[in-house]
Amino acid sequence: MNTDKQIEDKIDLISIIKVLWKSKKLFIEVCSIALIIGVIVSFSIPKTYKAEVVLAPELSSGMNLSGSLSDIASMVGINVGNSNGAIDAIYPELYPEIVQSVPFVTELFSVKISTQNSGLKDIDLYTYLKSYQKNTWWSKMIGVATSLFKKQDANAKNEEKVDNFKLNKEQDDILQNISQTIKCNVDKKTSLITISAVTQDPLVSATLADTVRAKIQQYITDYRTKKAKNDLLYMQKLCTDAKAQYTKAQQLYSSYSDANEDVILTSFKTKQEEMENEMQLRYNIYNQCAQQLQMAKAKVQERTPAFPVIKPATVPLKKDGPKRMTIIIAYIFAAFVFTSIYVLYRDASKKS
Repeated sequence: MNTDKQIEDKIDLISIIKVLWKSKKLFIEVCSIALIIGVIVSFSIPKTYKAEVVLAPELSSGMNLSGSLSDIASMVGINVGNSNGAIDAIYPELYPEIVQSVPFVTELFSVKISTQNSGLKDIDLYTYLKSYQKNTWWSKMIGVATSLFKKQDANAKNEEKVDNFKLNKEQDDILQNISQTIKCNVDKKTSLITISAVTQDPLVSATLADTVRAKIQQYITDYRTKKAKNDLLYMQKLCTDAKAQYTKAQQLYSSYSDANEDVILTSFKTKQEEMENEMQLRYNIYNQCAQQLQMAKAKVQERTPAFPVIKPATVPLKKDGPKRMTIIIAYIFAAFVFTSIYVLYRDASKKS
């Protein structure tokens, strides 16, 4: 049974090949047309260049350093609380979402870039993507056709103002363009973070990739150190006030002592001792605040993550796309498949 079935399948395959072979002239014509179209399309697509930055995951030595700081603090009589608790962090798996978020992308609108191919200098990314992009001929035709029926955007008058809550049509188009241009991927095995930028200019790609790297680092650093920096500012204020009060008490004590140097009355001595005790109390408070201030500074440093750069951004020398040969082969393959379906359908119709 299996042998008979194999023979039938073989016969069917041979008959299909014979049917297709009879229409070889049609295949040659259609595939030749597909070849020409594929060449035209592939050479109409602008060249793109890709730049990448590879980062190691953020490092936080908070657990180990916190214990050391607590030990040091206890030696000078300072209680910093339980530092071994959980430290707020944005995990690397969330970085792609941050990079694609609207506030993050709109911050890139004003990034200054220069081009290598066209010689533009110090223009913002928004203007570059709006006015200096090469488009395919069919995109231009579609743009002209749609512009005839497009209504004027009421928000377009305020192009310079970017409201993340309400973008106008042009701003949203630029935002979508940038979102497709920049990518952030995290390797699940190694946790390495790869930031890439693909544009029509190699220098712009390298600049944009490095800018995204710097902004994501700053974003994470600000998030991790926000509370510690607020505590540091508060401690600096307390320390400044404590120093001013100590200086004032010191001056009052010195003035009183100098003015009553020869006085031996008990009441004057008692007053002098009270002022000296007040001065010493103010000094102790100031000294305690100074120690707490140093601990607050150490806390900021402790919370600051490190981002080792494994692969820095460099200007790419070779284009990343388009893959012209792939496009041409895809067109020829599609033409062959659809022609085969047409020939087999035509043959089946004749037999029926």
